[in-house]
Amino acid sequence: MTLSGQLRPVADARYAIVASRWNPRIVDALVQAAVRTLREHGVGADAIEVVRVPGAWEVPQAAARLAHAGGHAAILALGCVVRGDTRHYEQVADGCAQGLMRVAIDYRLPVLNGVLAVERHADAEARAGGAHGNKGEEVALAALELADLWRQL
Repeated sequence: MTLSGQLRPVADARYAIVASRWNPRIVDALVQAAVRTLREHGVGADAIEVVRVPGAWEVPQAAARLAHAGGHAAILALGCVVRGDTRHYEQVADGCAQGLMRVAIDYRLPVLNGVLAVERHADAEARAGGAHGNKGEEVALAALELADLWRQL
């Protein structure tokens, strides 16, 4: 037997998008694409909750609170960390990714990492509706598929 998730919403489920406010031009494009994609695949507007936090460091913290509260089929994490001249970039990007994986495993919930970690703003623009598509859309599609698979499992 092979199980696979489908691109359909789980009945009566809610989807949470946790997004940073840092780098708003990029992150807002990711959020808009994620919401649009969920809506295009049958998720009602009232079933999508957008939670804004200051930066990428706070994204897994909010995801953990949402996971603990329950009631979401998936949590979509969106943000953008751009390399600077200090080590701070690695600490934030790696800590965010590790925190999101911990939430996913601890709560047995699909938590999708759409937090961009890029070298330059141009790289982020390419992934927020530019030449490389939109990571918000990709994360929303993965959330639908995983939530459906989790329902089957």
